[in-house]
Amino acid sequence: MGEEKMLARKTNCSGSPPPPALGRNLSVALHALLAVAAFGMFALLRGQDAPSARQENSTRPDAGVLKPVPNFEVTAKEDFISPDDLLEVYVVDVAEISREYRVSPGGSITVPLLNDPIPATGLVPAQLAQAIGERLRAAGMVTNPQVTVAIKESRLRCVAVTGAVSRPQLYPFSGRTTLLDVISQAGGLADEAGTTAVITRGDLAMRVLSRGRRDETEPPRVVTADLKRLLETGDSELNLDLYPGDRVTVQRAGVFYVVGAVNRPGGFTLKNDREEMTVLKALALAEDLKPTAIRNKAMILRKNTRMPEGREEIALNLQRILAGRAPDQPVKADDILFVPDSSSKRAMRRGAEAAIQIATGVIIWRR
Repeated sequence: MGEEKMLARKTNCSGSPPPPALGRNLSVALHALLAVAAFGMFALLRGQDAPSARQENSTRPDAGVLKPVPNFEVTAKEDFISPDDLLEVYVVDVAEISREYRVSPGGSITVPLLNDPIPATGLVPAQLAQAIGERLRAAGMVTNPQVTVAIKESRLRCVAVTGAVSRPQLYPFSGRTTLLDVISQAGGLADEAGTTAVITRGDLAMRVLSRGRRDETEPPRVVTADLKRLLETGDSELNLDLYPGDRVTVQRAGVFYVVGAVNRPGGFTLKNDREEMTVLKALALAEDLKPTAIRNKAMILRKNTRMPEGREEIALNLQRILAGRAPDQPVKADDILFVPDSSSKRAMRRGAEAAIQIATGVIIWRR
């Protein structure tokens, strides 16, 4: 009976004993199948937790769209020292040297107690600090100099605003900056400001604006903006973006002067370079003549370098011009229209000198 049970354990389903090689092959196949199943389950779980980059990008709404890079995300070589930069140098235990330095137009700084200037342009602050330390050590002033240099102001990180603004200077660049932003920082337009601003692009702006252009031509280096339209309409397309290294120049409007026997003497700005100003228009802006005006003795004083005194006197007979019997004369920028007063004998004798003296202190009227 025991032998029959042992024989049953060693037989297969058909009742015959299995071959030894077949049993080993089945065991190997079973282990391989279990390994493949485990690997597949692991990959499936990982795929559910972390979708592929291609799948993620394809589901983004802005996939495949080339966006312009905002100007405040573009970095320049702002760590390199350039002429006119303001540096802050600190040397441990040497108070005579620890102060601010302005880089000269030639690209160097002059450190007290050192004979020769130290080249700075093109260096990063750490390199300049090392150069200063080596000079101090070579001069026998400090055995183990510890020097730090920082760029406090840099024209590469600033926008220059010049021309007819209240406070022309360099303004630090921070974030997105537009034309109106820098004019506001400059205190607004001056009284003699014209209607045009000229923007000269720096190297960084040229690189940024060249991106994404379909043609191979470079963007214009010099751009003009119509300030009158910008201020009146607030058109965002006219409010140009600025970049570090740009220069904004607000052009001055032409100014002419009407002085003497008029009701509103002063300086008046031309709206633009194309405006045609005449004597009759100028008298209208000056609110007409006074009753004591000597109409046939008026004159225009105009700058002329070819004349002995640097100006010419153009005689006017306002009586005939107002009556239409003489042509209206043009008035140009910097002209002085002088109308003598019968109550002032001195003004009649020395009309030109009196007109110039009066014009130097007049108020400039904006229209």
